[in-house]
Amino acid sequence: MSLPTKENWPRPAQGLILAFMTYDLYIGDRAFSSWSLRGWLMLEKFGLPYRAHLVGLYSGTMAEDLAELAPARLVPVLRDAAGIVVFDSLAMGETLAERHPEAGLWPTDAAARAYARSITAELHAGFGALRGDCAMQLFHQWVGFEPSDAVQADLRRIEEVFAVARKRYGGEGPWLFGAYSLADAFYSPIAARIAGYGLKVSDEVQAYVDTTLADPSFQAWREEGIAVRYEPFPYPQPLEKALWPA
Repeated sequence: MSLPTKENWPRPAQGLILAFMTYDLYIGDRAFSSWSLRGWLMLEKFGLPYRAHLVGLYSGTMAEDLAELAPARLVPVLRDAAGIVVFDSLAMGETLAERHPEAGLWPTDAAARAYARSITAELHAGFGALRGDCAMQLFHQWVGFEPSDAVQADLRRIEEVFAVARKRYGGEGPWLFGAYSLADAFYSPIAARIAGYGLKVSDEVQAYVDTTLADPSFQAWREEGIAVRYEPFPYPQPLEKALWPA
């Protein structure tokens, strides 16, 4: 009897291995849930196997949908094949980076990695004015939105941290640290907010926004999100609408 080779290895065994590695990701409505977008990109952009489960963020079933994952109460939530639940996006990113070092979720250079973690943690805890006044929505661009002084301050800070990332660690790639990293997954909804509200930013930040909007993964997420219609529309503004930036 011949031993199994790479070519004739039993496919059921491969399926069992894949099932053991697959994560369950619980997300909210794609067009509005910025934290869900971050969690999804952590898996999608780095080729990690997952199944996505939509939670009723706007239909009123979120508590019921997440009951078996308690004490998780917000999206995104990650559960592995062993039943371990991680219910904070930054904790999710660190858990995945720890488990999959070969995937390169953080920059390999120590200084770049420290800076990437710093600006990611700053976003996780801050930029409250921008996040509060400019809720993420992926349907259209609001015309004539006037940012407050606090929002302007958040935008200037984003310009500052982006400039350092690009100058010191950006290399030849288009992302904050050259190659895509967890920092980009976290800042992708910031790019969406800038686009969705027509916010004025530096040329460097605008180039990053354009890169994010052109990314196939982001576009796939958005296409699924805007396929759903909402009445009433969440987070309305007393403004005219323009087409989403191409």
